Amino acid sequence: MGRRDLDESDFRSRPSKRGSRPRTKQRPEHTDAVTGLVTGVDRGRYTLLVGGAAADLTDETVVTAMKARELTRTRVVVGDRVDVVGDTSGEDGSLARIVRIQERTSTLRRTADDTDPYERIVVANADQLVIVTALAQPEPRTGMIDRCVVAAYDAGMSVLLCLTKADLASPDELRALYEPLGVEVVVTRRTPADDGTGITLAPDSVEEVRGRLRGLVSVLVGHSGVGKSTLINALVPDAKRATGVVNDVTGRGRHTSTSAVALRLPVGDLGETEAPDAGSEVDGAPAAEGAGFDGWVIDTPGVRSFGLAHVEVAHLLHAFEDLDEVAQDCPRGCTHLADAPDCALDDWIEASPEDERPARAARLASFRRLLSSRTGSDA
Repeated sequence: MGRRDLDESDFRSRPSKRGSRPRTKQRPEHTDAVTGLVTGVDRGRYTLLVGGAAADLTDETVVTAMKARELTRTRVVVGDRVDVVGDTSGEDGSLARIVRIQERTSTLRRTADDTDPYERIVVANADQLVIVTALAQPEPRTGMIDRCVVAAYDAGMSVLLCLTKADLASPDELRALYEPLGVEVVVTRRTPADDGTGITLAPDSVEEVRGRLRGLVSVLVGHSGVGKSTLINALVPDAKRATGVVNDVTGRGRHTSTSAVALRLPVGDLGETEAPDAGSEVDGAPAAEGAGFDGWVIDTPGVRSFGLAHVEVAHLLHAFEDLDEVAQDCPRGCTHLADAPDCALDDWIEASPEDERPARAARLASFRRLLSSRTGSDA
């Protein structure tokens, strides 16, 4: 059959089912993709460490990337390990593309409140949640601490309670409240700066915190004004996180950290190891050359609430190990609320020694506050 001449009747302004090729559902395998670690997120652009990001410090490049179209509805967060293609040179103006998110080992979530159905992923692949709480200015809020403990346990993370400003108040009460639950507690205090220009964190207390973070991926959360950014700057001097002050009227701090960022934790006292050059910092991720690192710290914006709408009610009790054990003796279907008949938790309080009763009662009250807010009942 010879070649036919075409005219305007052969033109189709819109392809028909017959004349168009069906769109394939198969996606490219991207076998040439490389692995990157998300260290920062800023308005749809992601800062990645590609190369030795998750292990050694060699052949590492800071790369800027965006999400591929197929990931439009998928949230990519700090701590994610992702597969990227495209320009991974890290040169100015270069842009790579995130095509896959690797399986997460843990996912820390929160909601705006206990009725909000929308889950906000705080960070991925973290080992430890560090709850930073001031002992004064602002006053500690045990309800907030309890909520963070529940969220961490639900995510499969361990918990470290970091109590700051021990120069203003004693940490003994909070230690007694949380250490019996297996929550590790570390305390920092402030001291006058050597140059007499103000106050700084006591070096020995900073090193104690550093010792609890070594070899782990730790995410720090806390109210504004509790000293979280100050602690980050002491642990990672090149971080240069903005710090603020507490309002004398409201007793609340001002948000200084505006986005989550992952930072490498330098090994040991900076007087004993060479620190990264200040000029080598890229989007909050210090360069690896010239220093040793052992772990990651992830700074997050200050929060005023930590909703638990995403946590199953049945899982709340597991965050309170002492109460969980006692509740095994409750009758079937017990709600564990204050009006629950024959609840073993109430019997546990009544049978406790006088010196232990206040602490036990405080733990039960805290649990019931969470339970009532989660179920919409009166504790």
